[in-house]
Amino acid sequence: MVNVVLRGLAAAALAVLPVFAPAPAHAAETLPLADAVAGLPVALESRDGYGRDKFRHWNTGDDPADGCNTRGEVLLHEAITPPTVSAGCRLSGGSWFSYYDATVVTAAGSLDIDHMVPLAEAWDSGASAWTAQRREAYANDQGAEASLVAVTACSNRSKADQDPAQWLPPATEVHCRYVGEWVGTKLRWGLAVDDVELAALQSVASSCPGETVTYEPAP
Repeated sequence: MVNVVLRGLAAAALAVLPVFAPAPAHAAETLPLADAVAGLPVALESRDGYGRDKFRHWNTGDDPADGCNTRGEVLLHEAITPPTVSAGCRLSGGSWFSYYDATVVTAAGSLDIDHMVPLAEAWDSGASAWTAQRREAYANDQGAEASLVAVTACSNRSKADQDPAQWLPPATEVHCRYVGEWVGTKLRWGLAVDDVELAALQSVASSCPGETVTYEPAP
């Protein structure tokens, strides 16, 4: 009788365990750039219904208690010389390296925080089907280094909402890095590419045999 009871208790415990087990982590994956490009889904793009207000940003960031929104947190994270932070997350001093145009910037107000894959491009590539909450998570994503990047306002506005078939950074030596980060962002968020974009990515990847892409699927 005792053995029967013990077996019953053990079975009950096993049945309960999955309820309390943590969700499996999304494993990061590293691929050669060409293989990462080959793993992108291909689909037609549509901008129907798009508006920047469909992607709420900037929100209170990863640490709501620090007084900085997402923009401020990215600036603090990417500073090569830390700025002074005053009330309201006002930044003074400090310096940043804008890798798109290989420029050192010493005034936070001269920087934009670029979405590696612009909001409009994300919408075209699959985000139009997301919930408002997921679009907000995308627009404020600090879970991957490449998702948001501090760059000169000039380079960011030159890029606008263009994909790599239409725009690459003025600093030609960073094209491999840029395309790798573009591809990693699309893979992270399950975003598609169209045929023209795919051809441009393949062209750059063929010139970057040593470039790899590391990405972790967004939660």
